[in-house]
Amino acid sequence: MAVTGAMLIGAEEVLGTQGEMRAANPATGAELEPVFGGGSVADVAKACELAEQDFDAFRAAPLEMRAVLLETIAQNLIDLGDELIERAMAESGLPKARLEGERGRSCGQLKLFASLVRDGRFLNVVVDTAMPDRKPLPRSDLRSRKIPVGPVAVFGASNFPLAFSVAGGDTAAALAAGCPVVAKAHPSHLGTSELAGRAIQEAVAKCGLPPGTFSLLVGVGNEVGGALVKHPAIQSVAFTGSRKGGQALMAIAAARPQPIPVFAEMSSINPLFLLPAALEARGAAIATGLVGSATLGVGQFCTKPGLIFGIAGETFDAFTKAAGEAISAANAATMLNAGIQQAFAHGVVSVEAISGVTRLGAGGEAPHPVAAQPVLFATTAESFSKNPKLGEEIFGPVALVISCKDDAEMVHLANQFEGQLTATMHLEAADHALAAKLLPVLERKAGRIVINGFPTGVEVSYAMVHGGPSPSTSDARVTSVGAMAIERFLRPVCYQDFPADLLPAELQDANLATKPRLVDGKLLTA
Repeated sequence: MAVTGAMLIGAEEVLGTQGEMRAANPATGAELEPVFGGGSVADVAKACELAEQDFDAFRAAPLEMRAVLLETIAQNLIDLGDELIERAMAESGLPKARLEGERGRSCGQLKLFASLVRDGRFLNVVVDTAMPDRKPLPRSDLRSRKIPVGPVAVFGASNFPLAFSVAGGDTAAALAAGCPVVAKAHPSHLGTSELAGRAIQEAVAKCGLPPGTFSLLVGVGNEVGGALVKHPAIQSVAFTGSRKGGQALMAIAAARPQPIPVFAEMSSINPLFLLPAALEARGAAIATGLVGSATLGVGQFCTKPGLIFGIAGETFDAFTKAAGEAISAANAATMLNAGIQQAFAHGVVSVEAISGVTRLGAGGEAPHPVAAQPVLFATTAESFSKNPKLGEEIFGPVALVISCKDDAEMVHLANQFEGQLTATMHLEAADHALAAKLLPVLERKAGRIVINGFPTGVEVSYAMVHGGPSPSTSDARVTSVGAMAIERFLRPVCYQDFPADLLPAELQDANLATKPRLVDGKLLTA
């Protein structure tokens, strides 16, 4: 399947006329063919109006058809074979094994949502039967379900060109909910985005679904993204990226005549708390695991552990020595693009210039300008408290180790955090009293709490929460990974005293037994 440089608006290919864009190989700086034409505000309007026009037809399609669509997209991604992987490698600098795993994750997400659609629990069918003889007032027949909100704008992420991009989890969740998707390609992954977009476009056609179910836009600068969020047809936005970018989209969405939600994943430093007995028992192993997690994917995971807290003393000193040795053995590697590398380098220089911060170790020298050298810093809780900049995310392979005087200081610092995607505790049985003090704080601060592990693995499952209080995300009530991610793109509707033939099929008496439902407060599954 050739990469042509075209946008995909419904079933059509459209060559943009508003400027030119090329993806580039971050390792070599070489620009990649072909040239992509930037879209216009008129192109955005065409895609959004088509999505709005075809929304009712898509959401009315049988759930089985929706499930088959998701499975067909997954198969199309697999059928692209090495072409998709090699293009993603060229555009991201990521290794083949990582991208093959990411494609598997993307397909797993699509299949998970296909299963969810078939199961029907996401519809949240609820029936309160009529009580005409109730005193002092009768009760109407009340039935509710969840329906899709409408067309969704999806922004591709820089750090996951497959799993958090055009055919990633946001698109999968929105399509599963019954929402058409208008996706905007990330400028670093133009060819990868087109290939994934064509896999979706072909699946839509093969399943006989309306063409407005999916479109893919490309834009020079921020005009296309801004116009997409402003368009009145768009009813929700999914974004993974920087805090600045997420907040800009939130401001645009809030300023609309009809404000809409922006589900933005933006910033997280993912603190680790190393409790004393755990360090005593396995400090060296924790140090090795920490460095592996902090440098995984060149530290470009949103769940990278960035802050590590422990109680000062000989055991903690032994841990920091082991961690410094581990980081010194780590290799430099290519970052996703020059802009990310420059921001990383600036962040490292800024941290090292702060009084009270020392360098524990650094990995191999960067072999070219877009590579990053892993670095581990150390400071005290007192210095950390005095310098808010030390609590800011640096995207890349860097972390800061903080020594606390005692348990109380550790708990105090935990209370000072902004919202996080994750928080981690390493502990043994003797640490449970301290862990019990930290836990209520961490529940308020993070969406996922990890025990005796590292946060960089995010399972695609029913229980997973990949979200958290601001600024980690814009809405702590939802997740962008796992089955619950579909909830972002649904809303409840209640039907009162409806004639049977006007009720949605899943709320009709004859069909109630086919899906899980709540009837008069009792959960029924058969």
